[in-house]
Amino acid sequence: MNDTVWKVKEKNPNKTGSVWLTKTLAKNRGLVTPQKLHDFLNPTLDQILTVKLSQTEKGVKRVIDAIINKEKIIVYSDYDADGISATAILWETLYDLGADVMPYVPHRIKEGYGLSKPAISNLAKDGVTLIITVDHGVTALEQVEHAKSLGVDVVITDHHTLPQKPPKPYALVHSLDLCGAGVSWRFAWEIVKKLKKDYHEKLLEKLELAALATIADLVPLSGGSRAIVKIGLEKMAKTKRPGIKALIRASHINGSVGTYEIGHILAPRINAMGRIEHGLDSLRLLCAKSQSQADTLAQLLSKTNTKRQDLTTKAISHALTFIHEDHVVGVIASVDWHEGIIGLVASRLVETYKKPMIVIAKGEVYSKGSARSIPGFNIVEAIRASSEFLVDAGGHPMAAGFTIETRHIEAFSAKINKHSRSLITEELLTPQVEIECQLETADINNHALKQIKLFEPFGVANPHPIFLTKNMLLEDVRTVGAANDHLKLQANGFSAIGFNMGALGANLRPGYLVDLVYNIAEDRYAGNGGLQLKLKDLKIKN
Repeated sequence: MNDTVWKVKEKNPNKTGSVWLTKTLAKNRGLVTPQKLHDFLNPTLDQILTVKLSQTEKGVKRVIDAIINKEKIIVYSDYDADGISATAILWETLYDLGADVMPYVPHRIKEGYGLSKPAISNLAKDGVTLIITVDHGVTALEQVEHAKSLGVDVVITDHHTLPQKPPKPYALVHSLDLCGAGVSWRFAWEIVKKLKKDYHEKLLEKLELAALATIADLVPLSGGSRAIVKIGLEKMAKTKRPGIKALIRASHINGSVGTYEIGHILAPRINAMGRIEHGLDSLRLLCAKSQSQADTLAQLLSKTNTKRQDLTTKAISHALTFIHEDHVVGVIASVDWHEGIIGLVASRLVETYKKPMIVIAKGEVYSKGSARSIPGFNIVEAIRASSEFLVDAGGHPMAAGFTIETRHIEAFSAKINKHSRSLITEELLTPQVEIECQLETADINNHALKQIKLFEPFGVANPHPIFLTKNMLLEDVRTVGAANDHLKLQANGFSAIGFNMGALGANLRPGYLVDLVYNIAEDRYAGNGGLQLKLKDLKIKN
């Protein structure tokens, strides 16, 4: 791990005063005025409501007309946690406003991502005259034209990067600053403002769903998105929603639910259905009215997630056997991988190889690809630069997906690597860990943890603060876990755990001096209010 560059943001923190650490963390986040710091530490509803959406007025008017005229409306979902949450928010809201509305969740394998022409045709036959997409739609150029030809209006609500030639729906309600469920919630707020203002209180409760989606979709936690998560987590702590209560129980979460619990425990269960079964069951869970129905569905999600984990583990083991050293963007493909888990495989490979990775589930005629990137390299633009080989593509700078004709995979791999070679520098390929500042052992205490917690919730664009302490004396070294893959240390009286760092244990002995890079956290297992250092990296001094 010593090839990782340690970048210390504040090399000489001013340690005078009792809140010097708060000031250091604020400075490192660009919160250089008292007002900026106050706004960051105290997110408000207004920060959500001031996020601008495109073509909102036009979209709102069309939806209200459809409600008044009793038109058949479909909320057309995506099958991931963001899309499912977005659908739950908008479907419940429109239904409560008196709309003739139903959700539609496509099957990943049978129908694929986003709007499909056959689904639109079937919905039109059933008398649907308005489709509202959530968390997708900005690449659905042909599908929107198909809907128009059948007399069906489309209102797109989405947050993905717009292509050079976006579709021309009735309204394109879009923002890059929120997740799909955040856009859906904002859109719902504007509809409610026109139709039934006293419903706003009920809509505020639904911020728990938008918070879940924001964390699950790895959206930067700044501005409106930070406010959604902060307020949404407060709502979730007092949730009345049977589905969320059931999911927390089925996941064996004891204590409060934060960004970690959502990102690593709850959201993967919601995503699992859309990955390898049908996302409709995740929607049923979130919208369940009875606790018994919710409990049954939560067990189904947990069982499916275990199956998903098994498929992912096997696919990763297989993927690690592929050779792609001469590629700046690794492109690997196999007929053996389930298309629902290739994004997870790509993420793990980026962690391993420290470069952008594209993983393709090969089909006979068409194949599905999922890409994950490294900071500083826009993967969706790189993929779109090879569009002549693609059926469709969409996503974000750090993550994207596409469909490709199987016969074009090798040509696509060559083209994207040629395009990317000059853009991916050695600096981009060198992993970095950003450290807030150096701490002495005397600085590591509950007062420091209290100051760190002020900056919660942590996530993308507001990472959990990482610190460096030099010359710590190792008192105990152990490997733990079923496969001895985790490292447990005692150093200068502090307990430290390094997940997936077990291999380093062979090089460490009590009595060694080490520099540790870590987060400060409560030691939940000790149960005595003590602290634990969660290791990110280390260097042996002797």
